[in-house]
Amino acid sequence: MELRDMIDDLPLLGLSADQKMTAAELYESGQTGELIRYLRRFRCGLVEDMHESQRKVDRIDQMIRRAEKELQASGE
Repeated sequence: MELRDMIDDLPLLGLSADQKMTAAELYESGQTGELIRYLRRFRCGLVEDMHESQRKVDRIDQMIRRAEKELQASGE
């Protein structure tokens, strides 16, 4: 897949239409280094979202373990 086609798919990854347009403009104007920096900033946001989701999953797992422990202690 060509980079231009990949830029067209950016909304599927969560970028807004304006963000996609910015990426396309950077690409079309030959500012590849700036495009890379722009995409890396967005990637950092996705990674932070992933970490936040992981923290939520960890918290749910903790609650499940606590509930299972209480269930065992009550003899059910």
